[in-house]
Amino acid sequence: MEESPTTLAQMIWPRSTASRVLLLGHRFFSEFVGLENSSSMQEGQSENVKYRVFAGTWNVGGEAPPDDLDLEDWLDTKAGSYNIYVLGFQEIVALNARNVLGPKQRSAAMKWQLLIGDALNNRRSTQKVVEEEAIDQEQDVFRCVMSKQMVGIFVTVWARSGLRRHVRHAGVYSVGAGVLGRLGNKGAVSARFLLHGTSFCFVCCHLASGGDGGGALRRNADAADILSRTSFVNSSGGGAPASLAPPDLPKKILDHDRVVLLGDLNYRIAMDDGEARQLVSARKWSMLLENDELLLELSKGRQFDGWQEGHVTFAPSYKYHRNSDQFFWCAAGGAGGRDKKHRAPAWCDRILWRGKGMRQVRYEQCGGYRLSDHRPVRAAFEAVCELQASVRSENI
Repeated sequence: MEESPTTLAQMIWPRSTASRVLLLGHRFFSEFVGLENSSSMQEGQSENVKYRVFAGTWNVGGEAPPDDLDLEDWLDTKAGSYNIYVLGFQEIVALNARNVLGPKQRSAAMKWQLLIGDALNNRRSTQKVVEEEAIDQEQDVFRCVMSKQMVGIFVTVWARSGLRRHVRHAGVYSVGAGVLGRLGNKGAVSARFLLHGTSFCFVCCHLASGGDGGGALRRNADAADILSRTSFVNSSGGGAPASLAPPDLPKKILDHDRVVLLGDLNYRIAMDDGEARQLVSARKWSMLLENDELLLELSKGRQFDGWQEGHVTFAPSYKYHRNSDQFFWCAAGGAGGRDKKHRAPAWCDRILWRGKGMRQVRYEQCGGYRLSDHRPVRAAFEAVCELQASVRSENI
């Protein structure tokens, strides 16, 4: 399943639905850090502006979220310091033949959107519903900039209202993998945009599963295929003519200035089952990580040459009993071993990045969410953007 790029007008969450969740918050963080003394900039000059970007990934295992699911802890809303959120989900619908081959199931994505909006805009802490016209005037309300679903893969991008007008040339692209290499039960949905003069691309992946000897090679092949086949069609966004888009607008993932790749990458632990079981029982994560397939790939510089990952200090994100903190593999009476039902714990859910001007400040698992057999993972970045003098004078 490979889809043509979607226009911005098609991607933006409908305003009638958005008004359901876009409520006033009280945590404003200045968008233009360090620009107070920039009035002397001349036309054609540029200055850097720093933003805080939240990236999160969660394989929800085909489970529908309960209506009262509170995402504020995962989204770190108490910090109140993020300007942009990019969230990637896998398996928001069960990966059965009906969902893979049949029409799109949009209700699951919509439910996640509502929960995200509730969390980002503090719906749980206020009962006051604000008219949409008033919401548009508030600078610290988060609005959905774009979202896209391909079977079970779903990516959604949110920005503060005051920043949204600076997010331009948004686009999405889907690449299916998995069954027959095209159906979309595995693959990636990529979202890109320009923030001021800097291009960003976020790639939400679900790579090949399996812990056998050839699993890592299949995952490498999926990743290479996604990077090769993803190609954005340049457009100005918002329905404006494509001729208004900059001629040098990136088309390929790796052509963007700042790139984040996140998702259920499915890389496993390449070691003997018995030894792995002992290390898991002793919670010796550093020793287990020495045999992590993804870290081995990064160290060899093969498939992920030039990519970076923060230091992994958290417990494996997979595989748990649902509604439990117990690893499925280590369950009493479990068969153990690497069969489909008893997979060894692993750091399947990862966040990588590349490009100058990005600094990761947090990288962690959120163990309080037990909806699925995966735990959500999040990363926080400080991202530097180039602000042209002409753009600054127009928008400030």
